[in-house]
Amino acid sequence: MAQESWLSAEEERAVYDLHNNDPGDSGYRAFLEKLAVPMIERIPSGAVGLDFGCGPGPALADILRESAMDVALYDPFFYPEPSVLDQQYDFITCTEVVEHLHHPAKVFAQLDGLLKPGGWLGIMTCFQTCDERFDNWHYRRDPTHVVFYREATLRLIAKRMGWIMSVPCKDVAVFHKPL
Repeated sequence: MAQESWLSAEEERAVYDLHNNDPGDSGYRAFLEKLAVPMIERIPSGAVGLDFGCGPGPALADILRESAMDVALYDPFFYPEPSVLDQQYDFITCTEVVEHLHHPAKVFAQLDGLLKPGGWLGIMTCFQTCDERFDNWHYRRDPTHVVFYREATLRLIAKRMGWIMSVPCKDVAVFHKPL
């Protein structure tokens, strides 16, 4: 999406305030488990992670904490604590975040720096799969969504970062940063 179409920070926050990210909502938790389960399968108990772009919930962090993970929170609107960006983590999660990035290359490089060697990055975003349906695609119609990813795009990012990528289920990519 062209930069002139981006919402202001205030407009963007107003859209996020309309979302229902209730950690107690079983449907929302089931949605987040698409990413939580493959991460929990790969990460040992006691690992320290970052929920990057966690939103107001933070429901995913709650799910991970229930599996004995230690999870720091960062969100520029809801948890704007820059000190959590000054350390490295065993894992990082980004659920419904990367489609909002105004400068994705910069943020992916930042995530790489935040991730310890041997660490895991989990991303959930609706993969763009069909050019013919793009104009009517619900995901494209959200004014806060400014960039879209195909699986092939995420594989290219992984290759450039030196990560190993897997797709455990629809719209979820898990990256491993080798030692």
